[in-house]
Amino acid sequence: MKILVIGCGSIGRRHLGNLKRLGEEDLLAMDPTPERLERAREEFEAKGFSNLEEALEQKPDAALVCSPNSMHAQQAMDCLAAGCHCFVEKPLSHTMGHVAALVQEAEKRGLVNMVGSNFKFHPIFIKMKEIFDSGVLGKITSARCQFGQYLPDWHPYEDFRNGYSARSDLGGGVLLDSHELGYMAWFLGGALDVFCFSDKISSLDIQTEDTAEVLIRFASGAMAEVHLDYTQRAYQRTYEFFGEKGTMTWDFNQGKIRLFLAVENSWREYPQPKDYDINLMYVEQMRHFISCIKTGSPAATDFREGKRILQIILAAKRSSLEGRIARPMEETGS
Repeated sequence: MKILVIGCGSIGRRHLGNLKRLGEEDLLAMDPTPERLERAREEFEAKGFSNLEEALEQKPDAALVCSPNSMHAQQAMDCLAAGCHCFVEKPLSHTMGHVAALVQEAEKRGLVNMVGSNFKFHPIFIKMKEIFDSGVLGKITSARCQFGQYLPDWHPYEDFRNGYSARSDLGGGVLLDSHELGYMAWFLGGALDVFCFSDKISSLDIQTEDTAEVLIRFASGAMAEVHLDYTQRAYQRTYEFFGEKGTMTWDFNQGKIRLFLAVENSWREYPQPKDYDINLMYVEQMRHFISCIKTGSPAATDFREGKRILQIILAAKRSSLEGRIARPMEETGS
């Protein structure tokens, strides 16, 4: 299979390496930055191109869009028009403009379409979803999660001020950058109402919001709190789910699920595999994408689901900007 990776930054290089690991040898790479392109050629033996049009002339079977957020929708549309199955790193876009057309194009052409959701392939997340869906927690009343990490520590080998996270023109900011709103919807279902405070609070030299507090009310009646930031000096990622019959928590740093069931009046623990390599969830995500292409199966997070996640994110941004409760379904774009 001929696979094109668009954008050879950190995540693009990770995917190139994992595709090689999965036995994919016919790799193409596109990046306008000569240094990044040369590195992709040297490390992964990928055939390099400096613009997307030339790369698509090679007729790849599939494409991975790993560019800054503001470029996702147009590049994905170009790939679909060229007949490529398409994987887009989250989020699907930074605005709703053209997203509906993107979803329709993918479905009309019958092409596999997927938005990055790597934690769905982490063994702990798989176990959490299994426990959640089993119903042992009873009716879920509320949930809470947080993600925080100091932005300059994400990629210490490059100036964070030049990265997409720091730049509004590239669709950055902690709301668009995080996975958490999407994963909350994966567990809790459709979101009805969103209220958010977000701002650039720290002294970081960036153009985007570095902190957000989001409240979500879901169609099930459950409520969730989501905290996001670029400022915590110690990496934090935690999830908590509260039901009428029990509580489930996960702390990334501790590497285990804790489950309390009222009927037992005690805690159980489910540790992740010993010495788990975090890259494995990316490998399994890519294995899933390739399998979907070969079998015609739907992807774990398709463009339609990516659109719903983006509506939640943009509702949070609108809420913060306008100081009111916003409804994700109001985010329709133009």
